[in-house]
Amino acid sequence: MPELKVLIPRADVAQRVSELGAQISKDFAGQSVILVGVLKGAAIFLSDLARNLDLDATFDFIGVSSYGNRPTPSQELMSGWDSTGEVKLTKDVDQSMKDRNIILVEDILDTGLTMTYLKQLLMARQPRSLKVAALLDKPSRRKLPLEGDYVGFKIPDEFVVGYGLDYAEKYRNLPDICVVPRE
Repeated sequence: MPELKVLIPRADVAQRVSELGAQISKDFAGQSVILVGVLKGAAIFLSDLARNLDLDATFDFIGVSSYGNRPTPSQELMSGWDSTGEVKLTKDVDQSMKDRNIILVEDILDTGLTMTYLKQLLMARQPRSLKVAALLDKPSRRKLPLEGDYVGFKIPDEFVVGYGLDYAEKYRNLPDICVVPRE
């Protein structure tokens, strides 16, 4: 495995998550929110974001998988991977979303396929509001138009790991956001 290069140091991540928490707290002052984390990648971001909210906040999780002929991890690292666009729900939320303020928490906004699917799914449940909080945004890979409401960092088209993001289920526990070299 090639040596990882730090793209965003842990201190910058912590500072930005704190800023996002403050903005969400301001925007929803006096209200409650449900943070809905997209498994597995958003779990660490959701945990830190929740600790930075000055609100009545609960959380829930949702799981999805994208379909297509997924390459081996090394092939994915070299050339990326594009799903067919078919997204399947693997774990639904456990509580009602009706008339609630929902913040969908994602590790990275990429093609927009998964987030578009999730937004449509949750909007059908009639929330009071639905916002998207994403730690990272990679707009160069967008296939569907999508903007996050609360975005930590815009990043280039690099394969990143750490702070919940993985490479073949490894490196999720790294405190920094790191680039896995493609050579």
